[in-house]
Amino acid sequence: LPSGNLIVPVVKNANEKNLAELAADVNRLAENSRNNKLKPDEVQGSTFTISNVGTFGSLMGTPIINQPEVAILALGIIKKRPEVISGKDGDEIAIRSMMYLSLSFDHRVVDGFLGGSFLRKVGDYLEQFDTNTTF
Repeated sequence: LPSGNLIVPVVKNANEKNLAELAADVNRLAENSRNNKLKPDEVQGSTFTISNVGTFGSLMGTPIINQPEVAILALGIIKKRPEVISGKDGDEIAIRSMMYLSLSFDHRVVDGFLGGSFLRKVGDYLEQFDTNTTF
């Protein structure tokens, strides 16, 4: 595709893969995409998209669902910001790496409570992630 066109490669059976396997699939698909070697089945059959708008320095974005998908999650840039945290002597201000997550989902398929719970769970996982993890 000419430069600037959007293409959304599909990680198949993502629910059955661990983080290292997902990363390997994403890297393989990105390489195939850069080299114009994606196969038709590598761009069909998706149900959910993750869009990294932070790559371009954006703090946040409002993702639009790519039909017939059910939802899309936008990830903003990770920036250090002052944050109030609970310390041993009460509240204190500390510098923390923060990122906005924005989820759009089809309410005909996903109840608002479920969508919000999913977003909170993703946030919980990201907050607990060990940045020293190697793949």
